[in-house]
Amino acid sequence: MWRRVTIVCALMCAAAVSAWSDDDYESGFLTEPLNRSIARMMERDAADDGEPLQYGRDVSRYVSPPQFGGFLVGQYSYSDQAGAHGGEGFNAHFIRAYVSGTLLRDFRYRLQMEFRGSPAMRDYFIEWAHWTEFSVKIGQFKRPFTFDSPLSPWDVGLGGYSAVTRHLVGYSDYSGEPNVNGRDQGLQFQGDLLPVGPDRRCLFHYEAGVFNGNGINRADNNRKKDWIGNIQIRPIDGLRVGLFGWRGTYTSEGISVGRNRWALGATYEKQGWTARGEYIHHTGHRPSDYDATTHTWSGKAEADGWYALLGVPVTRWFIPFVRYDTYRDDTSWDRRMNAYSLCANFRLHKNLLFQLQYNHTDDKSATDRHYNELWAQAYIRF
Repeated sequence: MWRRVTIVCALMCAAAVSAWSDDDYESGFLTEPLNRSIARMMERDAADDGEPLQYGRDVSRYVSPPQFGGFLVGQYSYSDQAGAHGGEGFNAHFIRAYVSGTLLRDFRYRLQMEFRGSPAMRDYFIEWAHWTEFSVKIGQFKRPFTFDSPLSPWDVGLGGYSAVTRHLVGYSDYSGEPNVNGRDQGLQFQGDLLPVGPDRRCLFHYEAGVFNGNGINRADNNRKKDWIGNIQIRPIDGLRVGLFGWRGTYTSEGISVGRNRWALGATYEKQGWTARGEYIHHTGHRPSDYDATTHTWSGKAEADGWYALLGVPVTRWFIPFVRYDTYRDDTSWDRRMNAYSLCANFRLHKNLLFQLQYNHTDDKSATDRHYNELWAQAYIRF
């Protein structure tokens, strides 16, 4: 009996994302009992450790219990910006449900749906992860670009991603791409290399992928692909330093523009402390820069930005975060936007998080240059 329980737990662990990935797919208040019940029902089908694995149509075991989960984020926002009419007020920020698991030990799968507004698929992929050093993932998932974007909303530390992440990774993208939540469809290779030190942490991590370049739930609309990759170094426990690259093309209404980007950043997480900072640079026009009458381009075809974030554990359940954020459209100081944010995180339970956030924005390109915002958010896993 205990052997079977151990095997089932091991298979469930195999379904988890690698330690380098930041996606958060934990069970919630309702789904945790459901997942335990499914695991108990599947105990009798758990594979024998000593039995060699033979791939083939007749194999019926070697399947982990599927892990169901979901979360919702409710928000109240106030803004004193001219024309904002006091902000959005109450709204549902996220409503998501997901399922993940493993097949034949080596194949991991995941599905995630968004139910706010019209239901839409966010993630769907299968990953062959036989080796730590090399795995292959195909489907729809987060682009492997920056440390900020792959984070779950639960782990960003504030109520939203940095402005430079939003504009240069695929949320309100500089290229004019609709909000795709930083995701795309493609094929990705990744792995961890050179375990070192007493803790046997992997010194290097890499990710490299080829993507449609047209965002989520849409087929490719040109004959070109986006190439995105990164290499990360982990010199000490908790610290990662990464260099990211992106070479691609975005097409809208028959107009194609280059989307060539690079980023350099570092992140540190240990014992409740969080520090994260990145610089991102973009080269390439917007489709709206093209004048079809004169066949000429306007604009500088360049943008960049950076942010720095710090989270300090005051208690086990209370962690305030501060962030300084700059985004420069056309890399111009005359079109610079600075944002200063302070966010109190109250995590009273692993499935319950409250945030209270203040933002001050200095946006040179806005009619009302200086404005303030207050956000209150409640996160619940179900």
